[in-house]
Amino acid sequence: MANREQTGKAAASKAAKVLRDPGASKAAKSAAASTLTQRGTQLEQTGKAAASAAAKVLGDPKSTPAQKSAAASALTQRANRK
Repeated sequence: MANREQTGKAAASKAAKVLRDPGASKAAKSAAASTLTQRGTQLEQTGKAAASAAAKVLGDPKSTPAQKSAAASALTQRANRK
């Protein structure tokens, strides 16, 4: 089932902040990149690797609020499973 979620302006801004952060983990940057890919389109969906990276970010207590926001946005855009 297709997921029709899009990245909003606030989530895109936080994702861009994560990508510019030299201290951000590879997983955080992967989730942020996935989030930005879905800005302004309903055609893109978060892939399995990016979803896994996003889950790692959400579970990491060292992740910043911006990193967690980008990861959460990426996960909401994962294809719906039945």
